[in-house]
Amino acid sequence: MIVTLLGFFLCAAIIFFSGTKLAHYGDQLAEITGMSKAWFGLIMMASITSLPELFVGISSASIIESADFAVGDILGSCVFNLAILSLLDVFSKKTHLFSVASPSHVLAGALGIVLFSFVGIGLYLPYDYKIIDWIGISSIVFIIIYLVSIKLVYQYDKEHPLANIPLEKAVLQSKKALKKVVFWYTINALVVIGAALLLPYFAEQISNQTGLQKSFIGTLLLAASTSLPEIAVSIAAIKIGATDMAVGNLLGSNLFNIFILAIDNLFYRKGHILVDASESNIISVFSIITMTAIAIIGLTYRSKSKPFLLAWDTLLIVIMYVFNMVILYQLQ
Repeated sequence: MIVTLLGFFLCAAIIFFSGTKLAHYGDQLAEITGMSKAWFGLIMMASITSLPELFVGISSASIIESADFAVGDILGSCVFNLAILSLLDVFSKKTHLFSVASPSHVLAGALGIVLFSFVGIGLYLPYDYKIIDWIGISSIVFIIIYLVSIKLVYQYDKEHPLANIPLEKAVLQSKKALKKVVFWYTINALVVIGAALLLPYFAEQISNQTGLQKSFIGTLLLAASTSLPEIAVSIAAIKIGATDMAVGNLLGSNLFNIFILAIDNLFYRKGHILVDASESNIISVFSIITMTAIAIIGLTYRSKSKPFLLAWDTLLIVIMYVFNMVILYQLQ
């Protein structure tokens, strides 16, 4: 058991370290190529920090063949990402996070609610309409809605641009600098992929040795470990005053996670991933929708008061996260 836990947490530590580096070099890559900083924060940064979820999901679906690990990791990661918003509010000190974040994040949040509603329907239905063999219509629906979502976010971003974040002056627009950044970006991406592929194995061992259900392990341990890059990147962004990059990264990661769920389903050959996953995952879907709605209210109302370390909206988000984990544990 000790060896299993050490292996799991070692992989998590590697993901945290290399995930942070990955985001750093990805940010430099955007600077060198002249990519829009707002687009990078809302879409590209989110997809970069979600690489662990992608490869943990693929490993869970194709190697471990566990629908609960794959679905639990994705939904748990989304719940965890929203809980990180509360952590960022703590780091914002006297300033309420949502009062300084751009209202444009409401669009990403609303689109997320639409996507998660379809996930909830997929978990509830006892079957999925087949397109070919093991591929259900839900995967195609998720991919289409995700692509439409990023297009809407991109168009809105062009019309309502966020402030650019100044990066290191050492980043030069030259072929030499580009090759160096691409090299280290690739190295750290491979390290994250390798560690992420091992995580489901250790998670399965923990589930077998402790008797805890895979849906709970996936939502708690796998999700927390694969969300480490989001934590590192978001806290770093808050410290340099890049609030919009931090919030956009988290809400954008949730959108990208549903795209990952569709990819996981393509690798899951035993059937349809949402149909085979435990119905207890619906609790996480309801929690995500509620937490996202609270964030949207906070971004719209924009209260400047912060009586404690957390404002009322971010405090409610934390409470919903705890509620989600308690209910899932009780459903063991």
